[in-house]
This record gives sequence, structure tokens and C-alpha cells, in this order.
Amino acid sequence: MAFDFDKRADHYSPLFQSAARRSRNIRKRSTGLREKESRTSPHTPPTNNPVKFYYLWYTVAWWVALSPHSKEGLGSVLRPEPARSFRQSEETSSVCISSNTFPCFTAMADTEVDGSLKNSSHLEPLTLLTPPCNRAETENLSPESSANERPVNSASGSLPAARSQLLRMLEAAEARRSAYLLSTEEASAARDEAIREAPRTEKQIQVPQQPQEFNKRLTRTGRRSLSHSLSHSSGDKCSSESSEDGASPRNKEQKNSNGSNDFCIKNIHQAAFGRREIEIAELEMPALMILRKAAQGEKPLVGARIVGCTHITAHTAVLMETLSVLGAQCRWAACNIYSIQNEVAAALAERSVPVFAWKGESEDDYFWCIDSCVNVEGWEPNLILDDGGDMTHWIYKKHPQLLKNIKGIVEESVTGVHRLYQLYKTGKLCGPAINVNESVIKQKFDNFYFCKESILDGLKRTTDVTLSGKQVVVCGYGEVGKGCCAALKGLRAIVYVTEVDPICALQACMDGFQLARLNEVIEMVDIVITCTGNINVVLREHLEHMKNGCIVCNMGHSNTEIDVTSLMTPELTWRRIRAHVDHIIWPDGKIIVLLAEGRLLNLSCSTVPAYVLSITATTQALALIELFNAPEGDYKEDICVFPRKMDEFVAALHLQSFDAHLTELTDEQVKYIGVNKNGPFKPSYYRY
Repeated sequence: MAFDFDKRADHYSPLFQSAARRSRNIRKRSTGLREKESRTSPHTPPTNNPVKFYYLWYTVAWWVALSPHSKEGLGSVLRPEPARSFRQSEETSSVCISSNTFPCFTAMADTEVDGSLKNSSHLEPLTLLTPPCNRAETENLSPESSANERPVNSASGSLPAARSQLLRMLEAAEARRSAYLLSTEEASAARDEAIREAPRTEKQIQVPQQPQEFNKRLTRTGRRSLSHSLSHSSGDKCSSESSEDGASPRNKEQKNSNGSNDFCIKNIHQAAFGRREIEIAELEMPALMILRKAAQGEKPLVGARIVGCTHITAHTAVLMETLSVLGAQCRWAACNIYSIQNEVAAALAERSVPVFAWKGESEDDYFWCIDSCVNVEGWEPNLILDDGGDMTHWIYKKHPQLLKNIKGIVEESVTGVHRLYQLYKTGKLCGPAINVNESVIKQKFDNFYFCKESILDGLKRTTDVTLSGKQVVVCGYGEVGKGCCAALKGLRAIVYVTEVDPICALQACMDGFQLARLNEVIEMVDIVITCTGNINVVLREHLEHMKNGCIVCNMGHSNTEIDVTSLMTPELTWRRIRAHVDHIIWPDGKIIVLLAEGRLLNLSCSTVPAYVLSITATTQALALIELFNAPEGDYKEDICVFPRKMDEFVAALHLQSFDAHLTELTDEQVKYIGVNKNGPFKPSYYRY
């Protein structure tokens, strides 16, 4: 059976495939040349063609060197076949060899190999394989003429030399192939032997020290220090953050480019980065930018000395700088130790804004920063902007002499408003206060949309959890709870709601959520989210019945909703996994995942939507302007609700970014419903 070299070669080495393609091109060119010669002189017999000669010995040598059958010897590649005539070869589609074209190969087909190959036990007489001849060339040959030509070519003096040259090439190729295979096998065997004989060594692996157990009730400072020490085994990023947050800069001397040192932050050299963060936030806070432009001529806060205790982020930095543009002098501290952006604090300090805050403050540092804002020689505040009530209560307890100059307080949070009412009931409220938290614009936009967009980001950044199909219980269905439930429902989570108010409970049911008590679902839920602003919503007994791996977090303002203090017992082990993620390990191995130590999840662990915060910041700025410029006696020592007219003004400022066009009432319509043509359009008792 004839051997089709080109088809066989395509199944093997890519290197050999390129040689095969090259040989096909050569064969096509030589075949076309012969066809041209046969057309011009059909009676002229074919002449010797050296191109085919080189093609044959080149391809045969490469085939022997690369063939996987080389272990079986040359005889498996150049298979023995009985001598056949040219006519038989043509009828069986075998190869045909012309004596005039390939005299040396014709002789080899009938001559035995020399002694060096003949003595090999696995070699037989060779039948060389060549490409098919041109059909026109074959028709010009007859068996008789072929038989007559063979002896002549056999007797040629060049045949022995050509035969010896080809055989030497084949032997050299076989030798190289064998040597390569032998060296590869020996090297592999040596490696295997080395592996088998290699002595076993046991390396002592450095295991991090086991997490310390709480042998006594720790303060916030001690708990945070322990968490930071454990975080060094959780990865480089977490370790660097922990080490940075753990070092207090209180005794560190820093100055900005103007030579001022009236600030205390982590690192003043981060100011450039913080400035870029503030510039990005300014793009999404159009109303404050409009207020800045409107105040270029008239500065309504000239003479105002504002002391603030809010989140130190890029968004609140835009508010602080807007107040400064409006003419106010500001001093600032943070209301949340985890929401502080150190780079933003550095940018404010570089612009000579006295700011005292750094991420990861201890409890002692926290109140030291608040005191540094108010306890300043030759400077007394006359306005307070608070978020949680800590600044107001610190002044009331530590510096009561400053209360006589306070013209007003602006409070943003539920917790802070509750503490203001406590002061009001005891008759200790120092001046008028505006409750920004219960304004329509804050309730309907900040509380709802802010939490709706940030809850998912906070959960995924800290735990990488997949929310689809998870069972989640949301405690509280106010505006914050509504936003959280809407976001979780959008990702196809199974949401349960706990609520004490029947009106909010009915809203939850009408929105398609299952109303339940916490102790009824605590054993089967995967995530627990508190949104009430109350105290001790999730107790130790609830934590005891949670499933392994349950995630617990807080979206309400106060950090008292989750009873974290009850977890500070010797039998429980705390392990810091990453920034703001702690594993609470029970003696039986159960793990509860606590986020941000029970503090605000979205402000501690995620980014926040700047446009929504612009609504709240504008409301705070207008409230401060109102209190500072109001005639004496207009506001008594009472807690006031943000005026509805100002709610509508804040909304109108933000409508400009949507290219929105409001419809105007006609005189007839104004008379019919009894409102002013320019607003307010709803009475104060109206609930949106």
C-alpha cells in the first residue's frame, strides 16, 4: 500500500507541517513547469529534475527524525513493498518513479541496503515514497522502456555515492532522534529518582497568634486596639489601614503651606488627593454651587462662627467651604469615627479650615477633637451644626458659659432631635433649634434614596455577599427602612419587616413584604439590618439564635441598636477579617459577621450618592442662614420644623440639573385652591 506522506505529516509536528506546506509549493511549481514543457514538446522525454530530488531526501529525513514510529526503526516508516510496474502503480494510485528523473531512488528500490543497515534486526529492504508523478509524464512511459532504462541507470557510477549519502543522512537523523529520546528519558528518570530519594523536611509554619479572648469588659478604645492587632494577619491592605488608623496624630506637629497648625488630622500631605475628591463631589452638588454664585455680592453669614460635628467626607467638605464663601468662620469635628476621609480632612486643613478628625479615632480622641473645636481662646461659636447631638451636649456639659452666645442649633439626625427634646423638656435648651431631619425634603429624598443606593454597596464591599435569594430582616419601615427594602427587593432577596407603628406596618404589607417579629425569623435569616434609631433592637438572645454566618449591620444613626456590649464576654472570640468586618466566634464554632461594630454601615463601609447629599447639605446651609439673619424674637427657645417654603426652594434649586420645567398656576386656579402663586403649595400639615 502506498504511503501518502503529505496527509500523514499533517497529523504530527507543527514544524513538520510547515515543511510539508513548503514541499507542496515546490511540487506545484515543478509540476507546472513540466506541464508547460510537455505542451511545447510532447515527444520530448522528461529530464532529470533536481527540485524533486531535494524534496524527497529533505522530506524523508525530516519524517524519520520526527516520526513517532522511529522507535520501531526505519522499516516502520519506509515500509517494504513488492516491486510494481508503472502501470500497476498508476492503477492503484501508488507512486511512480521515473528512471530519468530519479535514477538513484530507482536503483535503491531493487538493491539491498549496505551491511550496516542490513544487519539490523528490525530493518527490511526499503521502498521509498515519492509524490505522484504528472499524468502526462506517466503516459509517455511504458513498462518496456522503463525496464530497459533501469539497468542503464543501475550501472551509473554516481549511484553508489548518492545511495551512501542518503543512507548516511537517514542514519544521522535516526541517531539524533534516538539520542534525544534517550537523554529525555534519562533526565526524567533522574528527576524521579531525585524526588524519591530526597529527604523529607518539615518546615515550621509561622501561624499567627490565636485571637485574644475578652477576659473583661473592654472600652471602645481597647476593643478597637484588639481588632487592629488581629487585622495584621488578614492581608497587607487591611494591615496597612489598621496601622494607619491606630496611630493617633494628637502629639504630631503638622503645618499647612500657610504655616498654620490649627488642626489635627492624619496626614497633611494627602491634601492634593482630597482636593480632587472634593472637586468630584462639587459636580454632583449643584444647589450649593448656585448658593456660592448668589453670595458673591452679599455674604449672608458674615460674622457667623459655626462649630460643626458631622461626617467628614467630600460632600460635607463642599458644605463647609460653601459656608466659608458665604462669610462664616467654621471649626469642625467628626460625628462618626469610621466615615472620616483622611484625605478630605487634609484638603480642608490645607485651606486653613480648622478640622480635628481622623479615621479610627478612639473614644478619648473623639471627644478630644470635639473639645478642640470649642475650647479655643478668643473664639466663641454662635451657631451649632450637629449630627447626633454630641457637640450640643459637650458644650452643655463642659462649656456651659458658651450657651449664652448661641443663636441657634441645626440638627440633622433622629438621635440628635431626640436629645434636643430631652433638653427642651428640662428647660435647658440654650436657643432655637431647627429640626432638619423631619423636613419633607430630608425625609423623602435623603433618608429614602440615600439608603436605597448605599445599602447594597456597603454589604457587597464588606462581605461580597450575593443577595439574590437571601432571607433578610429589616427592623423598621420608616424612610430608611423603605429605601433598604426597595433595594433588596430589586435584587430578589426575600425580605421580612419588623415594625411597631401600625401605619408603617400596613405600608410594608401593601408593598409586598412579610411583617413578622424578630424572634420569629431570627433563626432562618441570612442578614439582619436595623433601621429604627432606637436602642437594643438586636439583643444578645437574638444573636444566640442566629444561624452560622449571619450578617448583622446597622443603617440607623445611633450605634446603640445592636447590643454590641453584650458580645464582650470571655467565651466569645473576636477576629478582624478586613476593615469594618469582625467575626464573632461562639464556643461551638458558630460565626456571626458584625459590620462596622454596629455603627452606620453606609457611611462607614461604602460610598454615598453625592446628589442626594446635596439636598440635605443645602437644607442645612439655608437653616443656618435663617437662624443667623432672623430678627431677635422671631425664634424662641423651641424646636422648629424646617419651613415648607424653604423645602420647596431647595427642590427648585435641584430641578435645574434635570432641565425640568414647572407648570405655573393660573389666577383662576390660585383662587380656587387658595394658595400663593409662588408657593408654598401645600399646608404645613400636609404629608407627602
